[in-house]
Amino acid sequence: MRLKETKEALIKFRNFVIQQSRSRLTKGKKNVNKDLYNSLEGNVKVMPNSINVQFSMEDYGVFQDKGVSGKEKKYNTPFSYTNKMPPLKPLANWAKFRNIRLRDKKGRFSKGNYNTIGFLIARSIYKKGIKPSLFFTKPFEQAFKKLPEELTEAFGLDITNFLQYTIRQ
Repeated sequence: MRLKETKEALIKFRNFVIQQSRSRLTKGKKNVNKDLYNSLEGNVKVMPNSINVQFSMEDYGVFQDKGVSGKEKKYNTPFSYTNKMPPLKPLANWAKFRNIRLRDKKGRFSKGNYNTIGFLIARSIYKKGIKPSLFFTKPFEQAFKKLPEELTEAFGLDITNFLQYTIRQ
């Protein structure tokens, strides 16, 4: 038996979660270089004995979504900085992409030195943490609440179609 309607309901669920997550990333200004945005993917597999829906994204997406507690500021999250600061290189690259620069004593922009900026940002994140954005969690939970009703309906249509096909044979 092919579960065409059930698969379509799950694909609709997947597409909604990804579209809303991308929208929340953009609205939350967490979409600087689009790496996380473009990495959001979902896979739906309907097999004879099981149904599988998987989501994937860049590794750091989980920390953006759930947040990370810092040494001084705590959030309701399973992640926290204890003895290691975040990596400097991605933060230095982020500062370069955003054209964030330091000023000298005369108030002029100094050339380059994005590693220093990366260190300053990493130290701030280490202390203050990363506030949870829930860019993925909220759309997932919203769509998941509706899913049982939609799946029941779709599965019912699949059973009806299967029975009609079987009776014709």
